[in-house]
Amino acid sequence: MKLERVVLVGGTGFVGRVVANRLSREGITVLVPTRRSIHAGELLVIPTVDVIEADVHDPATLERLFAGADAVVNLVGILHSRTGRPYGPDFARAHVELPRKIVAACRAAGVPRLVHISALGAAADGPSEYQRSKAAGEEAIHSADSAPAWTILRPSVIFGREDNFLNMFVRLAQRLPVLPLAGARARFQPVHVEDVAEVVWRCLTEASARGQTWEVAGPKVYTLRELVEYVSELSGRPRPVVPLPEGLALLQARLMELAPQPLMSRDNVRSMRVDNVATGAPLPFGMTPAGLEALAPTWIGDSHLRARYYPMRSRARRARHG
Repeated sequence: MKLERVVLVGGTGFVGRVVANRLSREGITVLVPTRRSIHAGELLVIPTVDVIEADVHDPATLERLFAGADAVVNLVGILHSRTGRPYGPDFARAHVELPRKIVAACRAAGVPRLVHISALGAAADGPSEYQRSKAAGEEAIHSADSAPAWTILRPSVIFGREDNFLNMFVRLAQRLPVLPLAGARARFQPVHVEDVAEVVWRCLTEASARGQTWEVAGPKVYTLRELVEYVSELSGRPRPVVPLPEGLALLQARLMELAPQPLMSRDNVRSMRVDNVATGAPLPFGMTPAGLEALAPTWIGDSHLRARYYPMRSRARRARHG
């Protein structure tokens, strides 16, 4: 199949902008719908990318957007929702109902390929509403059978220059003398956003990706505490980390939920009961993932020495205690 036109649903976000760039480098025409084009400023300067104001939750609008497309990539994901069972209404709308509408619109418009971004840890019996809604979204994709031909990607936490994960802890280290931390022992396998974009590109162009569900992760597993200690030190503001027991973490998260844009929710805390770690190869297609410690110093802090110092200090600590 010749790939000429791709629609990115949720393309104005951190991952979407990098995917759009990757597709543009191949000369692909990329259509990015958004409620407000003001949110798509960086996309407007990318060659071959068109931004259009549209409501992607409207089935008729989706069908019009998909007309003539060779593939659709669904990147929509949210971290917070009003609560509910088995998941809250915001999770239901973004993670479950929208994938169903996307599948139906792909069928109606004759779109042959669909790549759906889910999440590592998605499970119908997961401890968090986020994980359960992501699993329900995958089931919506499965309902397509082979029309359109789909691929599901399950990334671990995604890092990069503009991420909302590592950079959040850098900002907290700048403001707080001590970092009280929920889920300090939770394990993650961070994957670089450029690797995610490359996997998306290969899924769109390689027939072997059809009907596959693949995990997408980095080369190394870290505890959340290790990540926070690393980025705070890399930023030049090393801070002591105080692990919180879950009861206190849930209380802290409940207070954070009162903010207009909460940094943490109780559902996020529950998500961290399950390690965010790949069960097999970190990337499909035999790809070698980029390492966090090789890349983070290029945008956090001003010295590569800290990046080398942290692993050495960790090894020294293990030697002292082991």
